[in-house]
Amino acid sequence: MRVDFYGTYRLITKTKAIEFEIPQGGTIRDILHAVTIHFPALRDEMFDERTNLYAYIPIYINGRNPRLLKDGLDTIIKPEDVLSIFSPISSGRINVEDVNQSVTG
Repeated sequence: MRVDFYGTYRLITKTKAIEFEIPQGGTIRDILHAVTIHFPALRDEMFDERTNLYAYIPIYINGRNPRLLKDGLDTIIKPEDVLSIFSPISSGRINVEDVNQSVTG
């Protein structure tokens, strides 16, 4: 299966996409953990201390949000599936504060 990276995750992994072999019955959760084994720098970016995926990390399996699927991250994946992992987008507050400081400062 293919995993695509977007945003800052592309900078961290230094790649746009990578292929993974997943055993039969493998889940989205399994592939996410395989990704962090292959790219250890992503572990703290994506998972909390209990190895739960942060809720603010946007991920999609074949363009669908797996959190909305019946089995969520425990959905079984197929070799032809594509998992897209996006870096979270900031709220914009920091950007607005930076702009305000530039304008007033």
